[in-house]
Amino acid sequence: MIFRKNIDRYCTYCRHAGKIDDDQMICSKKGIVSSGHHCKRFSYDPLKRLPVRLKPLSTNHYTEADFTL
Repeated sequence: MIFRKNIDRYCTYCRHAGKIDDDQMICSKKGIVSSGHHCKRFSYDPLKRLPVRLKPLSTNHYTEADFTL
């Protein structure tokens, strides 16, 4: 879930931080920090979280009879 209550409090998901590269973030409160860093000024931004990719459905095992009533 994207809005669960117990989220990981990393700078990667904070609204005060912006991405520099894969390992570093720039924080408006702390400066340059690692992406795994966290502090007391953490504020969750749900738009920074990437959703989990679902596996594509394989439709080759269905027949036409499966879709009729």
